[in-house]
Amino acid sequence: MSRAGIHPRVLIVGAGLAGTATAIRLLRFARGPLEIVLLERRPDYRSAGVAYHRDGNPWDHVFNIQAGRMSVFREDVLDFVRWANLEADRRDWPAPWAELEFAEAGPAPRRIFQDYLVDRLAEASREACPGVVLVEADGEAVDMEVRPDGVEVTIRQAFAGVPAAGQEREPGPGTDPGTGTDPDRETTVLFAEHVVLATGLELREPPFAARVHAHPSFVRDPYSAAGIRKLMALPPEATVAIVGSVLSAYDSAGFLLRRGHTGRIHLISKTGTMFRTYPVGHEHGVLRLPCPKGLLEPYRDREEFLARVRTEWEAACGAVARDHPDVHPVVVAERVAKAWEPHLPEAIERIPTAELRRLLDEFGTAIAASRVGAVEYTMAIIERAMRPADGSVKLVVGQVKEVAPTGSGRLAVSVAAPEERLTIEADLVVSNFGRESDYSRVGQPLWRNLVRRGIAVPHERTGRGLEVDERGTLLGPGGEPAGPVSAVGVLREGDEIVRNGRTGAFSFNLAAIKNQSIAVAARVIEQLELLDGDMAQSVAEYHGHFSNTEEAARFGFEEAVVMEVRRLAARDRSERESLDSRLEACIRSMGGLPTPPTGASRPDRLIRTVVNRAAVERLTDVSVTPRQLRRQLGIANADHLGE
Repeated sequence: MSRAGIHPRVLIVGAGLAGTATAIRLLRFARGPLEIVLLERRPDYRSAGVAYHRDGNPWDHVFNIQAGRMSVFREDVLDFVRWANLEADRRDWPAPWAELEFAEAGPAPRRIFQDYLVDRLAEASREACPGVVLVEADGEAVDMEVRPDGVEVTIRQAFAGVPAAGQEREPGPGTDPGTGTDPDRETTVLFAEHVVLATGLELREPPFAARVHAHPSFVRDPYSAAGIRKLMALPPEATVAIVGSVLSAYDSAGFLLRRGHTGRIHLISKTGTMFRTYPVGHEHGVLRLPCPKGLLEPYRDREEFLARVRTEWEAACGAVARDHPDVHPVVVAERVAKAWEPHLPEAIERIPTAELRRLLDEFGTAIAASRVGAVEYTMAIIERAMRPADGSVKLVVGQVKEVAPTGSGRLAVSVAAPEERLTIEADLVVSNFGRESDYSRVGQPLWRNLVRRGIAVPHERTGRGLEVDERGTLLGPGGEPAGPVSAVGVLREGDEIVRNGRTGAFSFNLAAIKNQSIAVAARVIEQLELLDGDMAQSVAEYHGHFSNTEEAARFGFEEAVVMEVRRLAARDRSERESLDSRLEACIRSMGGLPTPPTGASRPDRLIRTVVNRAAVERLTDVSVTPRQLRRQLGIANADHLGE
């Protein structure tokens, strides 16, 4: 489908956290006309997703991590806290939040994050360059076809706001039963030069709940409006079984306890893992520790490998406790887990695929617990309820085998414990189990069709997420780019594990999404500006000339990179335009640069692209904390909430 003479269009499928963050970056990075369509199938999830939407998050649901780590901008760590204190509309907020001065290390309610993202998206739209337009649209992408010049996306349910140019309409019934479209609704075919998939978490029906999916005493999704209503309607003396002991389970338990719940709450966990409470004043940090060489030995068998991991882990934790007395004992494990990440890809490469999948399934929760903790607001009330012998919260270690209805209307939870089989009768069962990470099993029409077409390939090594390259582009069955289609967020879980060593929930949390949104947005803008395969190859070749720091400084390349980082981080259009002009002048004044590859028709554009890639690498460098990054680059407001 030709769109000659029309501004290029980028379609972002999914307007939750990952999609909104990517849209903000595109609005900031684009220097020429561009239409950004932000498509969401559930309007209540817009700028929120499943984790932060207002209807599923009462005021007692707080972030699991400190408020100071919730900024959507890696280069501005305190942006969310400043917004909450200085910009947020608190007129409808209840106590204690209405009068609270938020602190970097303190709690904040999840539901206000949606307002924060809405405000930051609107700001980015206002401050975008002339001709850069944001269109927020409702609808569900159900199919895609890659064309030579872009992608045609079939969208169920007509939506307003997208210009008619480049669209075709088809009757709803269709003739292809594989499209998954709803025969009762019309579909629209929308063309885009690039598509970004940011569809978020996909639910899996837990097999143990097959008999109670529709039962009024079963909560499948504790972050749904219906789930919250059931929790609120529960009598305080009722018995509750919460399947899982991950952080979302603490949200449900804490919510009940703060409402005065006195009945027994069973936290049922296969591993018995409990998350740590961050110490008061905790601040994120990165340590440089020696490579755990024992993990890099050839893989022999599971038990031998786990023994090596334990030996290296205990030695590393001991070294941190001894050599870094400023690190609180509670966060020693987090520091070690973070320091090991650069070395894990080499270790993972040695593990057979079947064994790797088994290890991830068995130890995923424990890995997550070592990598992240929870704020005191969430944990304190649960820990208090677990301390006494007759406390209301009890940890049950075992695997849930079945949840079945009883004649009394209650539910019976069958648990295979280490030494016995237990049956727990409960008035309400809350499931925190069932995220589907294998996209060959996801039932949504979009994923059925993308897998069928070979546009999306489930991640082979881990069975989690999709195959992508180092910049987030989807790869086809042969490992080649599937087209101008990128992924952000949980879709990249498996790749984050094997490429970057990010295991547990950290492989798709806010920190990972911040970096992915930067890299994908920059990649999209680069592709739209170059529109030349030969030029793209020249960029890759030329980029290698500037890997030496001293050489880069001599050419003036380092100065250009720092200037580009500041441009990418700037919120105001006028500041970006000023930095853009200075950067162009800086590039023109560079002397003694390596000779561009033969055939490079625009050396200035080539150098600018290489500078941008280096700036993106700098902005997404996880070997330093966001605060360290700001100080290195001389970006203002590194430490002060009031600025």
